[in-house]
Amino acid sequence: MSDKQRTVAKIIKLKGRGLHTGAEVEITIKPAAENTGYHFKRTDAEGQPVIRAIADNVTTTERGTTLVEKGISVSTIEHLLAAFSGMGIDNALVELNGPEVPILDGSSKIFVEELLKAGHTEQNADRYYYRVREKMEFRDEANGIELVVYPDEAFSVDVHIDYNSRVLGNQFASFTESQSFAKEYAPCRTFVFLRELETLLKHNLIKGGDVDNAIIIIDRPVTQDELDHLAELFNKPKIKVRPEGILNNVDLYFSNEPARHKLLDVIGDLALAGARIKGKVIATRPGHHANTELAKILRKHIKTELNKPVAPFYDPNKPPLFDVNEIMRRLPHRHPFLLVDKITHLDEWVVTGIKNVTMNEAFFLGHYPDEPVMPGVLQIEVLAQVGGILLLSCVPDPENYVLYFMRIDSVRFKRKVVPGDTLNVRMVLKEPIRRSIALCYGQGFVGDQMVIEAEFMAQMAPKPKIKKN
Repeated sequence: MSDKQRTVAKIIKLKGRGLHTGAEVEITIKPAAENTGYHFKRTDAEGQPVIRAIADNVTTTERGTTLVEKGISVSTIEHLLAAFSGMGIDNALVELNGPEVPILDGSSKIFVEELLKAGHTEQNADRYYYRVREKMEFRDEANGIELVVYPDEAFSVDVHIDYNSRVLGNQFASFTESQSFAKEYAPCRTFVFLRELETLLKHNLIKGGDVDNAIIIIDRPVTQDELDHLAELFNKPKIKVRPEGILNNVDLYFSNEPARHKLLDVIGDLALAGARIKGKVIATRPGHHANTELAKILRKHIKTELNKPVAPFYDPNKPPLFDVNEIMRRLPHRHPFLLVDKITHLDEWVVTGIKNVTMNEAFFLGHYPDEPVMPGVLQIEVLAQVGGILLLSCVPDPENYVLYFMRIDSVRFKRKVVPGDTLNVRMVLKEPIRRSIALCYGQGFVGDQMVIEAEFMAQMAPKPKIKKN
C-alpha cells in the first residue's frame, strides 16, 4: 500500500532576517493541493510570481541555494525544504515579502517546531517515490567532493566532512528514516570559519549574519583586537574563544553538529529533485553546488520515469468489476466482434479493461498465417470498446444507446500484439461530455510496455428502434 501525500493543516507565519540580504522578511506557509510540491510566492514582486522549488530553477549556490524563475529569485531555501522533507510535508505554498527565506537560528529547528504545532493533513493522492535503480554520482575531484546515490529500499544519507582543520577534524553523520529528524538533525546550525567572515562581508554576503545563528570555528591563533573587531561587526560584547576552538556564543548540541548540519543541507537540496527518494546517498565534503547538481541528475531520471506510460494495475486473482456477461449487457457487440473480456476499474473519468489475445481468434487465420499478428485496427477497436463502457456508464440506461466513431487521432503502435498477450487498456475521458460528444485518450499495454495509444471522438446516440411487422 502506498502512503498518502501530506500538506500543512494550518497556516504558519514567521519572520526574521535574511542571512545575506539582512532584510526583514515575513513568510507564510499555507496548505497546497496534491501533486503541487513546494512553491514560493514573492508577494513583494509585481504580479506576485511563483517560483517552483525544483532543481531546474537553481542558479547560484554560494553559501546557500537560490532559485530563479522568470527573472524572480528566492534564496537560502535549504533549511525550510529540509524541514518539509524531514517532517513528511509533500505540498506547501510559501509566501514571502522579500527575496530570501529568514535564517532564524541557522538551522531547521524553528521551522520544524512550527510544522509540529500546525500539524499535517493527509491528502487523497498517493506519494510518488523515485526508486534509484542504478548508481548515480557527482564528483569534483579538484576539491575532493563526491556525492553518490545507490539503489536501496529506503532513503538514507551518510555524510563525511574534512576541512583540514585541527579544530573541526574529520566528522561523520548518518541519517535513516527510522531516526527522528526533528530531534537529531533539525537543531543543527550552520557553521563558518572565522577566516571566512571578512571575505564574506567583502562580497556583500551575510549582512543578516549573527553570532547567534552560526557556529563560528577558530582554527588559528587570534588576537584580542580581532575578537573586538568581530564583536563590533556583530554588535556583541565579550566575544571569547573556547578551548575547543569555537566562539563562546553557542553550546554544541552534538559533537558532530557541523556534519549533521551538512547532512541537513543535503536533505533540503535533494528535495529539489521533485520526489521522495528510495536510495542511499553517500556524500563526501558536500556543499550546495554538489547537492543541487546531484538533485539535477536525479530530477532528470525522475522526469523520464514520470513521462513513461505506466500500465494499469491488474491482479488476475481478483474478480473483475464486470465479467463478459455484464459487458454484453452494456455493449451491443457480440461474437466474433466483442473484444473485451474484463473491466477491472471504472470511475467518472477512467476505465480499465482486459483483452486476452489467443490463437483461437478468427482474424489470425489470415493475419498472418505464418506470423500471427493482431491487426492494428482491432487494437483500436479494443480501446474503443473499453472506452464505450466508460461513456455508456454516464447514462442511466446504457442498453438503449450506441456509440459511433467521429474521429480517431494520434494513433501510434509501439510493438506488435501476438497470441498469448494480455492487452491491458486504460481509457481516460479528456473533458466532460457535451451534447453527447465525448473526447477520450487511450493506451494499451502488454506487461509494462505500451503497445498502442490513440485519441478518440465519439458520439452517443439512442439505439434505432426496430419496427415490428
